[in-house]
Amino acid sequence: MGMGTSTFVIRWVNLLTMLLAVAVIIFGVWMSTHNDGCRRSLTFPVLALGGFIFLISIIGFLGACKRSVALLWIYLAVLLIVLIAILVFTVLAFIITNNGSGHSNPGLRYKEYKLNDYSSWFLKELNNTNNWKRLKSCLVKSEQCRKLSKKYKTIKQLKSAELTPIEAGCCRPPSECGYPAVNASYYDLSFHSISSNKDCKLYKNLRTIKCYNCDS
Repeated sequence: MGMGTSTFVIRWVNLLTMLLAVAVIIFGVWMSTHNDGCRRSLTFPVLALGGFIFLISIIGFLGACKRSVALLWIYLAVLLIVLIAILVFTVLAFIITNNGSGHSNPGLRYKEYKLNDYSSWFLKELNNTNNWKRLKSCLVKSEQCRKLSKKYKTIKQLKSAELTPIEAGCCRPPSECGYPAVNASYYDLSFHSISSNKDCKLYKNLRTIKCYNCDS
């Protein structure tokens, strides 16, 4: 592929990514207008991502248009740094969450999770009071737990469903508690559980409590 063809490709690819970056920035501005603190908290990361993509794209676009070797080298260097950062992030995420892949239970298609399976750094960050308060508030507002009873009309459907980690860990008590399910989002807590798992006592059917304080 000749120099002319390669610069042509770089020019159009970066024009498209510039348009994508503008869309991301507009989305970030739109999120900032919400009264919901959970969405507003994502405004800066989204705007930063959009700005970063736009900056890289414009460097590549100008380098291709002007056939500037210096700009194209800067463009390639930044892309290399981004790729290395993605690789490092992927490796770290794997190391942190590798042991937390979940535990299978007989008769259930979904897995259950325990905090102690994760790395000490992850536990420290999650157990930070301010971090967890903010996360818990957003989880409650998302009403994922309340929607379970609409998604799964029968207990059989619930047991055969592939629940997300949030649905399996935050919306229901651990299976070992043995609480009979009235529906997908409500359990009969009058049942006397013989399990020593402290999560059994922490779980409540209230929308704002559920199992948000559980180790699961």
